Amino acid sequence: MIETEIENIYTDNPEFGSPRVTLELRDRKHKVNEKRVTRVMQKKGLQAITPGPHTSKPHPEHKVYPYLLRGVEIERVDQVWSTDITYIRMPKGYFYLTAIIDWKSRYIIAWSLSNSLESSASVQVLERALQQGRPEIFNTDQGAQ
Repeated sequence: MIETEIENIYTDNPEFGSPRVTLELRDRKHKVNEKRVTRVMQKKGLQAITPGPHTSKPHPEHKVYPYLLRGVEIERVDQVWSTDITYIRMPKGYFYLTAIIDWKSRYIIAWSLSNSLESSASVQVLERALQQGRPEIFNTDQGAQ
């Protein structure tokens, strides 16, 4: 069935959108058009994991904070901590890894895995990290969380 084939291609290549999935199906000798592949992918909730155009543009009303670390020499532990979130692809979705690192020691102070991008996971990691110490500067990329 074509729907199963689309799911298999997407699982192996989550960076593929409907145009590339269509080409792969045609390479496998299926007669399909991109409209049908797009419809099936939307129905199944499949979307390429690569960012679309202009995803880095901030919302005009979003306050942009200054970058405090330009030209700063990191000389001691607990001077600068940083946090980030990345995703880990799993067979049926994603896990999100949140970590806080000390810039001087490169020590991971706290981390967690979550199956959602809710901000509560990030807050819990920060609360655990603050039990270990207090940074002078806490650096983030000003993302959604």
